[in-house]
Amino acid sequence: MRLIGTLAAVAALAAVMPAAAQTSRGDGIEGRVDRLEREMRAVQRKVFPGGAGQTIEPQITAPQQPQGAPGLPATSVVADLNARVSAVESQLSSMTGQIEQTQYRVRQLEEAFNAYKRATDARLKVLEAGAAPAEVEEPVTGPARPAVGGPATPTASVDRPKSDDPAEDGYIYGYRLWQAKQYDKAIPELRAVVQKYPKHRRASYAQNLLGRALLDQGKPALAATAFFESYQKMPNGERAPDSLYYLAQALVKMKKPAGEVCKVYDELSQVYGDRLSDAMKMDVATGRTASKCK
Repeated sequence: MRLIGTLAAVAALAAVMPAAAQTSRGDGIEGRVDRLEREMRAVQRKVFPGGAGQTIEPQITAPQQPQGAPGLPATSVVADLNARVSAVESQLSSMTGQIEQTQYRVRQLEEAFNAYKRATDARLKVLEAGAAPAEVEEPVTGPARPAVGGPATPTASVDRPKSDDPAEDGYIYGYRLWQAKQYDKAIPELRAVVQKYPKHRRASYAQNLLGRALLDQGKPALAATAFFESYQKMPNGERAPDSLYYLAQALVKMKKPAGEVCKVYDELSQVYGDRLSDAMKMDVATGRTASKCK
């Protein structure tokens, strides 16, 4: 609003200046007004890009001056004009300083954001290197296999839900298969939900449960990859914090160094500290103690 008022003041000066004062004010006043007009136009182009044609109502208006007797010199009018031009010059100087301060703060914010982005990318690279599988494992396919040396485990029937939301149905069905310990069937169902409906809220659930199914099946390397992809691709997903927690568990199963496990716990606390439930916080504290994290 101060900027608008200052721009309006310059327009008001020309509007209220009597003809006699304009002819008698001299080159000094005219030069100052011309310079102010040029500076104001420059400021307006910077603050209102593309808006040079907009109309600005003046907020500084000229006071009512009594009419002097005919033939008297316009000394009082010129003095008033000098005072008003000086006031506008002072406002312009103050406004220019404020613009420079604002630009400096914007540059500081940009630098802080870039530093945060670099630090986040570095942490992700560390996690990615720590979660790399130690050996290549084939994806799980085919029907469930019986345990070696014992009878086949009976496969319970699992109902597939049917609703108007196929993503929800796919996740619920995969969850029921996981609950029934039918991991060979649950894994492709959960993976299909993530591939077909990556923007659905259940994609985060399905990716996290996919990692848990692989972990329960005794494949911690593939589980670690699934958990890391859950965090990397869906960091705002509802199960992203859980995926980081179980990533640490998978690294423990892989017998990775404690330092790598602790980095995952640190990332979990730094990124999702305010979203963790009390139970999760207790589990994280237990895990950190077991890995002797500082």
